[in-house]
Amino acid sequence: MELSGFDQQITFLLVADLERSTGFYRDTLGLELVLNQGDCRILRVTDSAFVGICERPGRAGPEAMLLTLVTDSVDEWHEVLMKSGVPCEQPPRRSEKYDVYHAFYRDPDGTLVEIQRFLDTGWATPRSHVAG
Repeated sequence: MELSGFDQQITFLLVADLERSTGFYRDTLGLELVLNQGDCRILRVTDSAFVGICERPGRAGPEAMLLTLVTDSVDEWHEVLMKSGVPCEQPPRRSEKYDVYHAFYRDPDGTLVEIQRFLDTGWATPRSHVAG
């Protein structure tokens, strides 16, 4: 039997306060809520990529997690996030090492969120982008 690969991707984040995190991902970042499972919610990033947030008090935290959202609009997102009071770890800048233009922020639970644009022309640009 031949495997056909994967159709979608979901990154699940454990959060301390589901309502607070829903506000960040849905209202601040503008992601569409596509499934509410009670203590977990799944939001659309692109046609085939999703963020799942699950309330797990005491187990939430930023350790070993990085959520990267790819867009050409890094500077515009920086302005939106700054106006929304989102903590900025590093404002937009170029990384020579990875050939990207990116910035880092913290979600309500302290998870690192990177907003980035690939500068490498060999990178296959995703079909859909987060609407700003």
